[in-house]
Parts: sequence; C-alpha cells; structure tokens
Amino acid sequence: MGKPRVLFICTGNSARSQMAEGFLRHHAGDEYDVYSAGLEPRPVNPLAVDVMREVGIDISGQTSKGVRDYLGRVHFGFIITVCTDAERECPIFPGVSIRLHWPFDDPAAAAGSDDERRQVFRRVRDEIDAAVRAWLAERRRA
Repeated sequence: MGKPRVLFICTGNSARSQMAEGFLRHHAGDEYDVYSAGLEPRPVNPLAVDVMREVGIDISGQTSKGVRDYLGRVHFGFIITVCTDAERECPIFPGVSIRLHWPFDDPAAAAGSDDERRQVFRRVRDEIDAAVRAWLAERRRA
C-alpha cells in the first residue's frame, strides 16, 4: 500500500507550505511521502530558507511546484492547506482521504525592516512546527 502521501498547499509555495514540508520530513522521517505546491508558484523565499536553517532544517534544495503538477497524477492521503486563499481556491483532488486547513499568516507579506520581517518568518515557522508536531502526535495515537 505504501506510505501515506501528504500535500501542503499555499498560494505561492514559497514559504508556508515549504516550511511545513520541511518540518514533516524532519519530524516524521520516512513515515510519509511529503510534497508541497502552490496555486500560483513563486520561487522559495530566501527568508524561509534562512529561518528553517536556524532550527537545523535545510529546505534550500526544495523547489516551488504548482498544484496542477499533481492534480490527477498523484493520489494523496492528506491535503493540508496552510493559507485561506489556498483553502478557498484549492481544486478538488480525486480520492483524497483527509483534507485539513491550517491557516497561517503569510510571512512573505510582512512589511518593515529585514529584522522585523525575519521575526514574522520565525513566528510563522514556529506556528507551523507546532501544528506539524501536534498532527503527528495525533496520527501516532490513532
């Protein structure tokens, strides 16, 4: 049957979904096949890479992908949207077992100095980490 596949989706696949993908890979090891995608993919945000590196997770090799790259091609056991736009606009994936919504602020939209923007990225990173850990704990208890 294989490992469950998880797809994290956000608008640009540049920060939130990339960080979620990195955290699930890190915390779950090889329990899941983990993917991320965006409705309108943009390059991975360098601040996302930097703040993940701060917690020992390297996402520098991850790339942005579009939702349509997977639609009808890959079956996912879980689709987790990490922003409100993605939840509202996400296409229907046939055969998805469970669809979840974890809304996080868009750190890429943060204004201010580099330090202020970095703080927003760190806050969102930590929120995503907590959500991934809680979800994994729940899944392991089930």
